[in-house]
Amino acid sequence: MSTSLKNRRFVAAAALASSIACAAATGPHDGGSQAPALDALPRSLTGAERSTITAANEFSLSLFRTVSAAQKDSNVFMSPLSASMALGMATNGASGATFDQMRAALSLGGVSPADIDAGYKGLIALLRGLDPAVQLGVANSVWYRNDFPIQQSFLDVVTSSFDARASALDFGNPASAGTINGWVNDATGGRIPSIIDRIRQQDVMFLINAIYFKGSWRDRFDAAQTRDASFHGVTGDRPMRLMQRSGNVRYFATGDLQAADLPYGNGAFNMTVLLPREGLGVEALAVSLQTSQSLFSTDQFREMDVDFAMPRFELQWERSLNGDLKTLGMRDAFDAGAADFTRMSPRGRELYLTVVKQKTFVEVNEEGTEAAAVTSVGVGVTSLPTRPTMRVDRPFIFIIRERLSGTILFMGKIVTLPERAH
Repeated sequence: MSTSLKNRRFVAAAALASSIACAAATGPHDGGSQAPALDALPRSLTGAERSTITAANEFSLSLFRTVSAAQKDSNVFMSPLSASMALGMATNGASGATFDQMRAALSLGGVSPADIDAGYKGLIALLRGLDPAVQLGVANSVWYRNDFPIQQSFLDVVTSSFDARASALDFGNPASAGTINGWVNDATGGRIPSIIDRIRQQDVMFLINAIYFKGSWRDRFDAAQTRDASFHGVTGDRPMRLMQRSGNVRYFATGDLQAADLPYGNGAFNMTVLLPREGLGVEALAVSLQTSQSLFSTDQFREMDVDFAMPRFELQWERSLNGDLKTLGMRDAFDAGAADFTRMSPRGRELYLTVVKQKTFVEVNEEGTEAAAVTSVGVGVTSLPTRPTMRVDRPFIFIIRERLSGTILFMGKIVTLPERAH
């Protein structure tokens, strides 16, 4: 194999963007103007969809625990769903042990390739337009070097199952990077303006997943009630603007934590806030997140009259997920001597994952939440009280999810208040 061949790379990028920008409010939402809360999905889930959602959530919790442990005492905000969809597309190019390890790391067990694709296809269709009061867009794209051989069957399955746009580009033209980044910028509501700095001579493909979410709190915070306070983080106290509201909240408490479920729009999408008891610590809580079924059991939450308060904050986060995915068992895909992507290209024995990187943004305020994430995957070629009070003024975990199907979209850990919190 020539030196030039060994130095060429195939890059797959997955971009997820979620923006929850909400209408301004001067007080709590007027219950009389609310549309009825959504209490059921528009149709029953198929077996493939149930398997995919369960797997995506288990992968979300596993990846979040792994990243949280690696970034102890650091803020985290990520979208495992973005990585799941990006890697889900990539599994269609993998064979043998490479496929088996990727499937296992994604918590898909013995699910067949056809059911994996059907599950993702159904999940994408389900999430789009589920709540008319919330905008949720899911978009995928594949950009590949026009002189590199790609299996047509691979392109066919990602376009049909992931509704991906597939485009051949002249990667030697500097304008191609702008074309890809322009798609990312549009798909992420402008919060992730780019995924690649430039296209290198060895880059031959980018796979991009984007999710865009925009909604307002169903029961809004009154900005006039927001007060100056202190957040007691791991790096010491920091000033914050503490949002407050009282009234009915879906809430539960145990000896180890308090939890509140805050709906957006017509109630399909929620933010779940988990506050560990003082003395337990947020890192121990992160380790304890084992299964999505137990975490979000509807039997645990009750509508209660709660005095609830949480900080305004804004956070940007970035991390390479290579090591985390290897910890979850995805090893051969990153090994140039072992990876097998022959279902992706006739030269698939020369391909391997070089980098899986995620960049995210989140802002939470009285109006709602705005969040965005981009995941890039690179492949190289070679050979309890009477009236509960929940005051979130110390490290906590928050999760943005679709309540009816249980799909987790974003997960975050705040251990110190970010600089831009006012």
